[in-house]
Amino acid sequence: MKLDCKPDFVTLVWKAGKSHVDPALLRLGNCLPTSVSSRETVFKVELADCNFRRLVTGDQLVYSNDLTLVSSPDSYHVPSFTLPVVCTFNRPKDWYPLTYDPVFHTHDQAALVFHIGLMNDDFSGPAPSTSFSLGSIIPIMASVEQNAHQQLLLLLEECVAADTAELQPDSHLYPVITNKGCLTDSKKSRSKFQPRQKSSEIQLSLQAFRFALGKEVFIHCKLVAWDPVDLGKTKKACHFNEHGRWELLDNPAYSNLCDCCESSCKSRKTRNTDSGNHGIVKIAVVGPLIIRDSLKCTYILYIPTFPPAWRGHVL
Repeated sequence: MKLDCKPDFVTLVWKAGKSHVDPALLRLGNCLPTSVSSRETVFKVELADCNFRRLVTGDQLVYSNDLTLVSSPDSYHVPSFTLPVVCTFNRPKDWYPLTYDPVFHTHDQAALVFHIGLMNDDFSGPAPSTSFSLGSIIPIMASVEQNAHQQLLLLLEECVAADTAELQPDSHLYPVITNKGCLTDSKKSRSKFQPRQKSSEIQLSLQAFRFALGKEVFIHCKLVAWDPVDLGKTKKACHFNEHGRWELLDNPAYSNLCDCCESSCKSRKTRNTDSGNHGIVKIAVVGPLIIRDSLKCTYILYIPTFPPAWRGHVL
């Protein structure tokens, strides 16, 4: 596989070789090949298409996707596969949303790679579409590659939906996660955190809300990779459960850490632990996605017709 990343588009070439792969079954995200020959399959697409996921980490702007061989009844002898496709660029100096402080600290020099993106219904792969009906579930997953780093727990500290790719003073906003990890939207919807599969991943089922309907929506999130033994009121993941109570995702027995979701979650420590030696913070954006109102009312004017004998009579 040969990959050529440009600022606005990417070219991926898959050589046929001896793999016996049917090129018609290759997908880059949700895109079909641009051209196919007996020797190679070529994708030449814009980074704004094919469900590329964008992530800003430190000094880098990362676009990621998956090259997938989809299964077919005629290709049972060739197993399906998924290969990561990643393009990395230098981050524009003024990219960070204005709401956040872009200064991050960590106690380790080892780089952490963060990912966040839209997923399919069971979180097994990328979303087939970026368009969602009002009231449907928007699956979002974030993860961090720990490599040789100590074990970390990934949290979504803050998330806000906006109608702009960068947060501006005039941006329209819809709060999703506030107050240091409280899934505020779950109090009035079916939104919830899914049970963890890995400590380095967090899955969010977000019910599509009435916001900027039919227009591009961007979800700005503050990701925190944190020491799992140092959870507290300011480092947690809480959602409102079906029993009408706040519940701690990682250990419901300690759901009292979520009590502050109804007020203000503050640490008892006097110093700012965000810049301490327990974790690292990153800012990421999911989108654009579009929320559509699928319920449209149709009004039919019914004009009754009367038999001839009724005409001229007052009913």
